[in-house]
Formats: sequence, structure tokens, C-alpha cells
Amino acid sequence: MTSNDDYVLELLQEQGYVASEQIEAVMNSIKQEGETTLDILVQTGVVSEDDVLAMIAAQFGMEYVHVNADAIDPAVVDVVPSDVARKYGVVPVCANDDTVTVALSDPMGYDTVDSLRYVLKVNVEAVIAPTAEVRAALDKLYPEEFENIYGAMSDDEIDVSEKEKGLGNSDAKDSDAPVIRLVSMIITEACKLGASDIHLEPMERHFRVRYRIDGVLRQMDNPPKRLQAAILSRVKIMSNMKISEKRTPQDGRIQVKVQGKDLDFRVSSVPTNHGESIVMRILDKSNLAFGLPQLGFLSDDQNKFERLISLPDGVLLVTGPTGSGKTTTLYACLGQINLPDRKIITVEDPVEYQMSGINQVQVNKDVGLDFSAALRSILRQAPNIVMIGEIRDHETADIAMEAALTGHLVFSTLHTNDAPSAVTRLLDIGVKPFLVASALRAAMAQRLVRNICDKCRADYTPSERELKMLGSFSKGATVSKMFKGKGCATCSQSGYKGRKGIFEIFQIDDTIQRLIFDHSPATVLRARAREMGMRTLREDGLLKVASGMTTLEEVLRATMGDAD
Repeated sequence: MTSNDDYVLELLQEQGYVASEQIEAVMNSIKQEGETTLDILVQTGVVSEDDVLAMIAAQFGMEYVHVNADAIDPAVVDVVPSDVARKYGVVPVCANDDTVTVALSDPMGYDTVDSLRYVLKVNVEAVIAPTAEVRAALDKLYPEEFENIYGAMSDDEIDVSEKEKGLGNSDAKDSDAPVIRLVSMIITEACKLGASDIHLEPMERHFRVRYRIDGVLRQMDNPPKRLQAAILSRVKIMSNMKISEKRTPQDGRIQVKVQGKDLDFRVSSVPTNHGESIVMRILDKSNLAFGLPQLGFLSDDQNKFERLISLPDGVLLVTGPTGSGKTTTLYACLGQINLPDRKIITVEDPVEYQMSGINQVQVNKDVGLDFSAALRSILRQAPNIVMIGEIRDHETADIAMEAALTGHLVFSTLHTNDAPSAVTRLLDIGVKPFLVASALRAAMAQRLVRNICDKCRADYTPSERELKMLGSFSKGATVSKMFKGKGCATCSQSGYKGRKGIFEIFQIDDTIQRLIFDHSPATVLRARAREMGMRTLREDGLLKVASGMTTLEEVLRATMGDAD
């Protein structure tokens, strides 16, 4: 009801509306999500909302009124745009030449009137009105709420799977239709903007929606806080989660068709202080069409990597932090070597993309099917190529190395900052040095950097600092001009559109094998690899800056830990 309930409770006690015992009893009672002590006092009839708001109005020297949307002049409504009225939760009730009077239900939001004065460029006066009347007036006076926030969307733009249709329609009511449409708009807009995931985050006083676009979170227009529970329930229904369970994390999946494109959403729900936070990761099946050239390799690195993935046996590792594109790279590798004369089996947690012609195994810890158990079983299936989603423990790593020594080509990922550190990581989790030296063929570290938008790409003369930095890390290469995006509608004014990888390929030769046998540290392995001609992540990135693919800022951001 208000943004400072403690203060209001003190006033109610002072003026004799409630007793301290009544407040204490309510505080000790079990509250539903989002309920406050003041809410329960009003709901149970201990005090009325009219009394509360009238008391607050008198305290602040404001007028307490009742709002009737039908009695408000349309010309007054035009003074306050829909997005402003919705954002601040106010209804304009009258206006003259230089002043507009707005009704609000939370007089404790001290900065609301000041913010409105700044946004509307007119003097603003406020009156207090009941919450329900303000909400009803907003819905009637500004009926295009969802379209204003997310843009118009035709009914055939999004189509959920048959399973979800049945689930949603069986319980849906006419009153649920706006929420169903709003969730569809959130999903559709994310897909239009090329987002990789959608974040629905309950905050204390608002409900935040953010999209991750090209690796960067971008704030979107927020739906009303009052729709938070309905939106989250709708997403949980779509992803086949338990709606009544709000105390423990849940996972689910959604299959939808947006603008004719089949998409999978991996959905994760986690309880937080102000409600359940839901993240929807968008798995676009069209990304499976990515080949190695689309990943961003320079020609020499691509030739090197193609030779590595054509080897008959050995272990190839892709390393990097979460969100660096490791899984996409592995799928691109499998897509290139997926031929009729080869049997490929993967062990994943979870299976993100379903690939034709490849046997994919989903880890299920509830029945004891973890990475190591699944890997032992699939090796009895006589595969040529095995892909392990991630090497996490000693047992899985040992089985992978032994599989490589018995004639299998094994792909997997590790979480390390650079490629040579993959060796150190394997030794740290308990793999014997002779196994690592004998089985490991190469490790490739990677990061993702944003591409300069092709539509607004423009050259500029680099500063002395930029030239110095570029030269110090690209072995004296001279560049007369660099490129950046000016910002346009295509890239949402960011100057970037899409992402490509920067890579560091660490190959194992006889000398490095001996160093591994001797348990040499990663710094020694890295020095030997540099002698062999390995480009570091930053050097690879700076070559791509010089070629006009990305910017110096992007490469520096992605390679902050690269000291070479």
C-alpha cells in the first residue's frame, strides 16, 4: 500500500486506529509472498484503507479523493503519457495551463512528484486515492499498456508446443489472457532483438525484465509489479514446473515457434527475497548451422583446428568461463565431422541442442547416471567420437584420457582462464601426468567479443594510446585507422551486432609432453607454446581489431587477465 509501512503503523498506533498487540499478532502470523503487516490489517478489517489513506493525507497536508475514470476529461489524460503514468502509478485528474494534478496511492514515494515535474516539464500537484481505484483508472484510461511496452504483435508470431497448449488452455480463464499475451510479447521481443536469455527478476518495489544481448544485459520496460505473480506462474506453466512450489529451485523447458522459427527455452527458477527469479535461456536451433568459419577463426587457426578435429584419437579440450561459447564450438566441431561412417555419442547436462545423426545422452543424477557412469556405458557402444559436456571430476577425466588411449577422439570442456592451464587443471584433479601427456592433443581457450555493426560501421583515426596498446600486443603491427559502430536502429544504438570468438590454441608436441611428465607449471608450458608460435587471446583479438571486426575496448574487456 505504501513504501514506508513502518512509519504508517506508528501513526495508526498514535491516533488510536490499532493497538500494539494487534500489530504484534499480525507480525507473528504467516504471510503470503509479497504481503506486509499493513496489508493484513486492512484485509482482516482491523483498519480500512480509507482510514489509512485519509490519515496519511492529513499528515502530509494533501487531499484525499476518489477517482472515477469516466469523469476525467480525455484532454487531461493526454497531458501524462501512458508509459509515464504506468511507471509512476499515477492518474491525471485535472490540469490547467501550467499545473497538472495527479492521483496516487502511495504518498510515501517522496520522489514521485519531483520526478514527474522533471519528466513532464510542468508543475505537478498530488492527491491521494485508493489503490484499487488508481489501478482501475490506469487500466481504463491507458488500455494499450502491453503494446506500448513491447510493441504490437500479431497472434501468429508465437506458437507453443502442443503439450504446452493443452496445459495452458485447460486452466486458462478470460482474465488470464492479458498475462498470456504479455509473456508472449516478452518472448517475441527477446527473439527479435537476438537475446540469448531473458531475466525476470522480482525487486522490492518493481518487477524487472532484462535481456542478455550479445553478452550484455539490457534493461527493458518493466511490467507492473502487480502482475509479477501472474507472469511468473504463466512461465512456470509453460515450462511444466510446479506452480505451488515456491521454496525450492526448479528447472524446466519450453518449446515454441516464434515467427516461424523453432526455439527451445531452458528455464531456471530460484526463490529470492521478493519472489522467484526466473531465467529463460534461448536455444536457437539455427545456431547448429554454424560451421567453423562462422565462429570467427582467422585462416591459420582454422586450418590448425580443422587438422586437430580430424585426428583419429586423443583428447581435445575447449576452455573458458561460463558464457564464452564453448558448447557452440563443440557442436560446430561435431557438425563438421558428423559423417555416416562415424558413430558419435555425447554426454551432456543438459542436452542443449538435439542434433540429427548423433546419439545424445542426458545426465540424470537422480538415477545415478552422472558423467562418469554414462561415459563408462557409452564406451561399450563402440563409438568413434565422444563428446563430454564438461570434465568436472577425477573419475570422468581418467575415463576420458583412457578412452583416448584406446582409439577414441574425445571432445570436452574445462573452466580455465587460458589454454595451457588446462594441463594444470587436469593434474590438480588427480589425473596422472603420463595420461595427460599421452592422451591430450590440444587445448583451446576462447572468449566472445561483439562484432561492429555492419550498418553503422565507420572508420576513425586511432589515438596515440590506442596505437601504442595495439602495437605492444600485436608485435609491432602498424594500423592507420580503426573502426567502430556509430549506433543505429539495427544494433539498438549500441554499435555492435552479433559476436565472434577470439582463440588461443595450445598444441602438445614432444617437448611439452616431457614438461607435462615433469609436472611443469602452466607458465613454463605457456612459454614453450609461445616459442612454437601460439597466439594469445589478446593477440588474436587485436588482429581482429586491426581487421575491423571488433573494437579495442571489446578485446580489452574480454582479455583483462591476459598479461602477454
